Amino acid sequence: MLRGKSDDVAPMPAITASSALSKLRILDLTRVRAGPTCVRQFADFGADVIKIENTVPEDMGGPREGPDFQNLHRNKRSLTLDLKSPQGKDIFMKLVKTADVVVENYRPDVKDRLGIDYASLRKVNKRIILASISGFGQDGPYRARPGFDQIAQGLSGIMSVTGKPGEGPMRVGCAVADVGAGLLAALGIMTALLERESSGEGQWVQSSLLQAGLQLLDFQAARYTMSGDVPQQVGNDHPTSMPTSAYTTADGHMNVAATGTKMWQRVCEAVGRMDLFEHPDFKTAEARAKNRKPLNEALNKGFLAKPSAEWVEIMNKAGVPCGPIYSMDQVFADPQVRHMQAAAEVQSKKLGKLKLINQPVKLSRTPAKLLAASPERGEHTEEVLLEIGFDKTEVENFKSKGIV
Repeated sequence: MLRGKSDDVAPMPAITASSALSKLRILDLTRVRAGPTCVRQFADFGADVIKIENTVPEDMGGPREGPDFQNLHRNKRSLTLDLKSPQGKDIFMKLVKTADVVVENYRPDVKDRLGIDYASLRKVNKRIILASISGFGQDGPYRARPGFDQIAQGLSGIMSVTGKPGEGPMRVGCAVADVGAGLLAALGIMTALLERESSGEGQWVQSSLLQAGLQLLDFQAARYTMSGDVPQQVGNDHPTSMPTSAYTTADGHMNVAATGTKMWQRVCEAVGRMDLFEHPDFKTAEARAKNRKPLNEALNKGFLAKPSAEWVEIMNKAGVPCGPIYSMDQVFADPQVRHMQAAAEVQSKKLGKLKLINQPVKLSRTPAKLLAASPERGEHTEEVLLEIGFDKTEVENFKSKGIV
């Protein structure tokens, strides 16, 4: 249910990062990256996200004070709860009555053992939406396997098309399968929430690292499903559209992306090599893709004449897509990145002022905001339990028994 439409209603959350989703309550059972990436979308837009953690510290894949954890868990409240105890499960189910969404990324069988699978949650709240993120799906031969980003990158085929020819498979330098699975789950949840407005019922949303990897491959995967074409590694080159690659300049490297005959002509004019435009080996898109090695060698000779910044200015004036290839410090010094406020400050009680990666989705009227740093473990346990009807004596009793 949207909070505010029930007799058992919690007050507005203490963390109101935005009014956009402030009527939603999300119970967050996630850890590591894929699940927290999903939940962060809702937390940044004002949902009351309650991060449910073990009563004893656990391995979170990195220190709580580290940039990874802090970046993933801002704008949340934290409640500790022993879900393996009958009373702990009862408390969780009482929370489910007040919630709209539960998000988990356990192995598929864990929620069944804990008795918090979709069928069990639905008995308590027919409007609840359960989102489950796994490595390889909720059923099938790989159901029980542990999921990890790099494993999914390999199994999905991402690593087979990444890297230079002949140098073996290469992982993408960031957790694309994890992040992709989390964002796809968030999209699924929003779809289920919208559908619930007409049906009045929740449903089970599922995503996986494996399918996220396949989705991110996009046209590379479709080349096989439609034509039987097995894509190969081509390094920094575009698989089919040349010249689109990374080129060497007088002081470093830059990217150029020239698609189509007109754009190819503009590149040749800018570099002063119209002979390349007239050359039969580079006359068509198919020929340029086939003869990519000599094409790149010729362009690199031309690009060595000037530094990257000059070429970027020249190419932009010519209407050719291009850009520098930055190190991370250069990224956050770039004027456009600064203008977009890609990094935002938040105040942590323990760590002081932090700069985290800002929410990338912009809304004109109800924007997201980084309002609160990641919570300390169990920081809001008493606050949340009081909200759902327990009194201070009961809360102290739970604490003494190790239930919270």
